[in-house]
Amino acid sequence: MLAPILNIFKIPELRRKLLFTFIMLCIYRVGFHVPVPGIDQEALAAATTSGDSQSPFGRVADYLQLFTGGSLRQSTLFGLGIMPYISASIIFQLLVTVVPALEKLHKEGESGRKKIQEYTRYATVGICLIQSAFWLVYMRKSQFVQEDIVLNHWYLFFFMGICAMTAGTIFLMWLGEQIDEYGIGNGISLIIMAGIVVRMPWAIGQVIQNADFSINPAPNQIGMSKIIFLAVGFVAVVAGAILITQAQRRIPIQQAKMTRGRRVYGGQRQYLPLRVNHGGVMPIIFASTLMLFPSLLIGYIQNIWPESIVLAEMQTAMQNSSFMYNVLYIALIYFFAYFWTTVQFQPKEMANNLRDYGSFIPGLRPGRRTAEYLEKVMGRITYVGAAFLSLIAVVPTLIFVWLEIPWNVATFLGGTGLLIVVSVSLDLVQRIETNLIMRNYAGFMEGGRIKGAYA
Repeated sequence: MLAPILNIFKIPELRRKLLFTFIMLCIYRVGFHVPVPGIDQEALAAATTSGDSQSPFGRVADYLQLFTGGSLRQSTLFGLGIMPYISASIIFQLLVTVVPALEKLHKEGESGRKKIQEYTRYATVGICLIQSAFWLVYMRKSQFVQEDIVLNHWYLFFFMGICAMTAGTIFLMWLGEQIDEYGIGNGISLIIMAGIVVRMPWAIGQVIQNADFSINPAPNQIGMSKIIFLAVGFVAVVAGAILITQAQRRIPIQQAKMTRGRRVYGGQRQYLPLRVNHGGVMPIIFASTLMLFPSLLIGYIQNIWPESIVLAEMQTAMQNSSFMYNVLYIALIYFFAYFWTTVQFQPKEMANNLRDYGSFIPGLRPGRRTAEYLEKVMGRITYVGAAFLSLIAVVPTLIFVWLEIPWNVATFLGGTGLLIVVSVSLDLVQRIETNLIMRNYAGFMEGGRIKGAYA
């Protein structure tokens, strides 16, 4: 394993790409700590401590920090993170399938995709303006803005804050594109992963701080048995995340034989790989986003009727640790897993491409029968992928409820953040390995390249 790592530094181009990527991520971490002027950072940090993680505001802040690479708990220039750009990208990915003009652009090739990318950047600016405006208004209502600014310079501060947070997100988007062009690639995902990985020392520190190695540990301490269970569970979740990320269902494809003169061409047997987890982490992101709104809406209504027992029960039912919340969460993950697969996976188009290239699935006629078969197979393996995503999503809740581990620690040691880190890390390793093999170096595995598992 040491030899492939040393080989990385023997290739000047690969070494420059990795160094450039590392510098860009360092710049991101520096800007992460630059606060928006005028906001009382101490009061904001005191109101968003770990004990407030179950409140609607705390859940929104934790969600954005997990998925965006930013943090509203500090209200920095990168507070919105990269989420506006991701939201705009998802919107245009969905619009491409329903808007004929965008679909035509997408089929034009590189020039059409660049045009859609330009529209995505414009949409990102609009989303940033809206989100930053709502955030600053919330800061004022929550009295986190300095009193002198609110009384004398509110409109100037409002304009400056919107511009600053919008510029921060656009700069992050630019950093990601620079990593794509001059670095190792997949810049946006690397920024999100960096925002998650930097929490690792803090999570480990929380476990060490609350550790109690006595025979009968205190109720609020983490005993030796819990630490062992966390370590074993962490390894198991990582292994499962790698397995489901790489898992494929291989459909046999037979190429038709063609006779030209006295020679026969074609006839090779190949495979069509279908990913078990075709949607990646997108179903969890959609489900988590949607599950935030009921709690926020109920919290807003509670401010109007604070004595309502029904609203209090509904708010309790929508807590992360409640049974009702997790049942709805799993149902939404299944729904969005099938929804995202339906949007992204086009069996009819795939069947037509196979027919045009002279290939077919043995035992099935090209065209409609092939498309129906591919759709049936994808529906079955999506069920398995959604089941795994649901298990990953509820792991932090199980650790939090059964082992009484702090919520922020449980969220990091398992769940969506870990799945994102595993997916991006696998992609990074495969990119490095591709560069090594292109230059006649051995990959990371002695038996050959890193390949997907088969389902």
